[in-house]
Amino acid sequence: MRWGAACGIAAAAGVVAACGAVAPRTTTMPTVTAPQPPPQTEAVPWPTYGADNARTRSVTVPGLRPPFRRLWEFHGHTLLEFPPVAGYGLLYEEGFDGRIQAIDPATGAEQWSYYSRRCGWSSPALGRGLVFATFIGDARCSPRLDGEIVALSPRTGHVRWRRVIAKSESSPLLARGTVYFGDASGRVNALDAATGKTRWSYDTGAAVKASPALAGGRLFVGNYAGAFYALDARTGRVLWQNGGHGNFYAGASVEAGRVYVGSVDHSVYAFSARSGRQLWSFGTGGYVYASPAVWRGIVLVGSYDDTFYAINGATGTLRWDFHAGGRITGPASVIDGVVYFSTLTHMTYALDAASGRLISKWNIGEYSAAVAAGGHLYLIGVGRIYALAPR
Repeated sequence: MRWGAACGIAAAAGVVAACGAVAPRTTTMPTVTAPQPPPQTEAVPWPTYGADNARTRSVTVPGLRPPFRRLWEFHGHTLLEFPPVAGYGLLYEEGFDGRIQAIDPATGAEQWSYYSRRCGWSSPALGRGLVFATFIGDARCSPRLDGEIVALSPRTGHVRWRRVIAKSESSPLLARGTVYFGDASGRVNALDAATGKTRWSYDTGAAVKASPALAGGRLFVGNYAGAFYALDARTGRVLWQNGGHGNFYAGASVEAGRVYVGSVDHSVYAFSARSGRQLWSFGTGGYVYASPAVWRGIVLVGSYDDTFYAINGATGTLRWDFHAGGRITGPASVIDGVVYFSTLTHMTYALDAASGRLISKWNIGEYSAAVAAGGHLYLIGVGRIYALAPR
C-alpha cells in the first residue's frame, strides 16, 4: 500500500495534504435537521461498531479534519475488514485470522492479543469492563457449523467467559447488561454480559449476517431472506416485521424515529421505527452491502455501482452523489462533518457531508474507512491501521 500518490503526501515530513475539490452531481433539497447522537464518554469514545448503539456512525470531534499528519502505522498481518473500537485507553481490532489485538493509541504497539483459532468477520464491542467479540468457523474459515462469542478483560485479554454459538459475523451490541448479536442459524441472541447465559433468542428463519441496532428499547435487524424486524430488547418479542426486500447483509442505522438499511436488491430503505411502515426506498445501480451513516438527517451510503450517495432521510430523495471509481462494500463514518468511505480499488475518500465536495483522499483502504478517539483519526487499510492527527 502506497501513501501519497493520490494527494501529494510529503512522505519525508509525514504530512497528508488535502486534495483539490471535485464537484459531485448535486440535487438541491431542503436541509433536514435532526438531533445528533449522544456524545461518547471519555472512557469509551468509540465503543461499538457504528460508534453508538443506534449505529449512526456519526460523532462530533471539533477540529478533527484534514489535512492530517501521520503518527504511526499498525501492521495487522492479515485482512482487517471491520473497524476497531476504542475505549479503556486502547484500540481493539479483530482480524480475519481470528485474533483480537489491543493497540496502544499513543504508539501503535500491541499490548496483548487473543487468538480464537477461528475467523474474525466483525468488530468487537466494549462495556461493563469487558471486550465482547464474535467469531466464525475455524482457523481456515471452513464451513463449520459453529462459531464463538467471548468476553475478555480489556487490560490483559484474559478470557472472562466464552460460549460456542452458531457461526456469527454480526458485530455484538451491549446495552443494560445484555449482549446482542445475530448468527447463521437465523437467530437474534441476547446474553447476560456478566455470565454469557442466554436471556432470550428469536429465530427469524434465515441467516442474520447483519449487526443489530438499538434505539428506544427496540432492536432492529434484517435477515438474509429480506425480512426486517423490530424486537423488544428486553424480551425478544416481535414488535413488527416488514418483508420482501431482497437480502439484508448491511446493518441498520436509526435516527429521529426512522430506520435506514441497505439491501442486496440494490435499494436503501427507510422504515418507521414505531410501526415498521416502509417510508421510502431509494434505488442504486448495485448491491448495497454497506451499512449507512446518518448525519443531520442525511443518509450516507455506498453501493456496488461505484457511487456514494447522500439521501434526504425524510423524503428518500437524492441530495448529492459522488462517483468513486470503485465498488463500495464497507460502512461510512462521519467525523466533524466529514464523511469517510473506502472502495475495493483501495481508495479512501473524505467528503464534506453536507455538499459532497472532495476534501481529501488516500490510496489505501478497501472496506471500512475511519473511526475517531482521543483527538486522533484512525484510517483502516487492507491490513493496517493508520493513526492521524490534524496537521
